[in-house]
Amino acid sequence: MTGHPAGSRAIVVGIDPDRDWHLASAWAADEAQRRRCPLRLVIAVPPQHDGQHLDDTPGRTALRRAGSDRLEQACTWVRDRHPEVSVTGDLLGGFPAPVLGGAARDARMIVLGSRHLSRTAEFFSAGSLVVPVTAQARCPVVVVGDAEHISGRPPYVVAGVDGSASATAAVAFAFDEADLRGAALRLVCAWQPPRIMPADEEVALRAQRALLSEATAGLSEKYPDVHVTHEVRTGHAVEELARASEHALAVVVGRRGSGGYTGMRIGSVVHGLLHRAHCPVITVPTG
Repeated sequence: MTGHPAGSRAIVVGIDPDRDWHLASAWAADEAQRRRCPLRLVIAVPPQHDGQHLDDTPGRTALRRAGSDRLEQACTWVRDRHPEVSVTGDLLGGFPAPVLGGAARDARMIVLGSRHLSRTAEFFSAGSLVVPVTAQARCPVVVVGDAEHISGRPPYVVAGVDGSASATAAVAFAFDEADLRGAALRLVCAWQPPRIMPADEEVALRAQRALLSEATAGLSEKYPDVHVTHEVRTGHAVEELARASEHALAVVVGRRGSGGYTGMRIGSVVHGLLHRAHCPVITVPTG
């Protein structure tokens, strides 16, 4: 494996005090240990409304106390899991999505748990974090809805390739992630024949294989210990990436731009994978 020097930027994990936080926290703590970087646990305490104005009275005090207790519990749990990892906890005022979006500015990556909401609920639920944080963050975002499949042998990471700048960034991240874990890397490119005009399938497949070769340019030399396979699949990208990552440690994909609130800014493939993949989903912005 190549060396991975420690950095000052922390991995940030959002803790929901009302739901189980162990899966996302465990993934983030393990990643912090592998990358030798700090871990920051964040709980956001939203303002309370009584219908006309903000309530700063006993209800909010109770929320802050409960959040503080849960934060202390989570920090202790992480320290027991990885005593060598530097762990801090922050109880911040504000709604969770903008609080974590702000924390992403200085983060190495953001780690979130998934509530397994439907697509409609993900867009309209007041408590939804995955879509707005993923859309806004300028760092990789990891959504841990299911455990990584560590029993698979050999272990592997999946990355989606489509020739875009964000996919190029995702492949570079996936190489690093596979190297950290001593895992193989499966690069997957999905192709759908057009419905209206016939296409030369052999020409299209050659183009997809060329994309896969270009995606690894320089990276195989940088990560000589990572065994890489190229897969061209016929079908919808979401379905094929979900199938390829069924027993994976994680699936890594690029996402479109940052700064927009609407979830559509994350791209349809990313949005689909957040609901279909049965392993952690890592989305990487361009650059």
